[in-house]
Amino acid sequence: MLALLAAFFVSCLLFLSRQCARDMRLFLASLCQELALSVLGFLAGYRLLGGVAAADTMPFMPSFKRKRAAATVENDEEAAGSGEPSVLDLPELAIDCILESLPPAELRSMAAVCRSMRERCRGDHLWERHMSEKWGRVLGPAAREEWRAYLASASAGGEACCASSGGGKRRRWLAALSCVCPVVSWMRPRADSGSGGKSSGPALDDSIMSWYLSMESGKFWFPAQVYNREHGHVGFMMSCYDAELSYDFHTDTFRARYPPHGRRTVVLEDRVQWDRVRAPPVETLAHDLHASDCLHELRPGDHIEIQWRRNKEFPYGWWYGVVGHLESCDGNEHFCRCHLSDTVVLEFNQYTPGSRWRQALVNRKDHREEGNEGDGFYGGIRKLRSKDDISKWRQLWPTDILE
Repeated sequence: MLALLAAFFVSCLLFLSRQCARDMRLFLASLCQELALSVLGFLAGYRLLGGVAAADTMPFMPSFKRKRAAATVENDEEAAGSGEPSVLDLPELAIDCILESLPPAELRSMAAVCRSMRERCRGDHLWERHMSEKWGRVLGPAAREEWRAYLASASAGGEACCASSGGGKRRRWLAALSCVCPVVSWMRPRADSGSGGKSSGPALDDSIMSWYLSMESGKFWFPAQVYNREHGHVGFMMSCYDAELSYDFHTDTFRARYPPHGRRTVVLEDRVQWDRVRAPPVETLAHDLHASDCLHELRPGDHIEIQWRRNKEFPYGWWYGVVGHLESCDGNEHFCRCHLSDTVVLEFNQYTPGSRWRQALVNRKDHREEGNEGDGFYGGIRKLRSKDDISKWRQLWPTDILE
């Protein structure tokens, strides 16, 4: 009792410090509760034993550690000691088979059972399949690099926040007071706590589980590409542009953030469907010219994507087209020599015949960026070799021919 009164006196002095005011209010509330429980317990024991001190029959202070241990299983030793059947009693192979069959939500729940299960459920081998099945088609190498940068930024931000808020000093005086009163140890900040003492979810780390959950929560913005941007605006039909995306689990869609260009600010688009998102097929940045490595093999009928931008200030987008025949060729495959010419005809048949956007000519030998301020600039070319890529563009074909 004397120790509690001494701690109460010290805490009242510290309460005057503005820096410690918030934590001391929590401490005083808990301490008052302890004092009340201790006094009631002492009086009750004194009455039951007819005025004899009950130190040997009744604990002076309730043991909250034992209550917490009884409420939650902290480790597998406690689970085994309870005498009840546990999943941890199964053979190692059986446990692994069970965990491998669980969906992400249940796997995450299993990680909260005990310390041993937490380590098992966080294994990368369990989350690789879930990561690939849900996010594989929209994540490329650039997204992985962005995730590493995100982790580094979050780590640096957490350290800076802790230093600026005096977190180190708070931990030191809380540790000192815990020697006087055990209740102080409950007030130590958790590693996964955010501002206001509320949990901010699992701590970020370089595990695949952490990446998956950050994607699912929508907190992580990753680089990808969006077909027919800005809700299918007519000026972007049959194109694919770079964007930053985050997932919205409420609607099972994405939010897209397009970078500013020209006089335009950042453009946001909501409810982007899965079928309009893809991982960047090449690592070329939006303002860089792609090195064309397929010009020598292009023939009429080949499907291509070509970089195009309105002017030098705009980023490139990838536009779908096909290789056509020269004007001098009648299109007869037995007599066609278009593949031997230095000029390659590119056709964009989504536009009406006679439109200035319908056709473009590029030089096969030394093609770089070609064009002007009126018709835009044509950049690098990549040949589509996958049937899935070609089929995807056909699915996006507009119902009406564009002018």
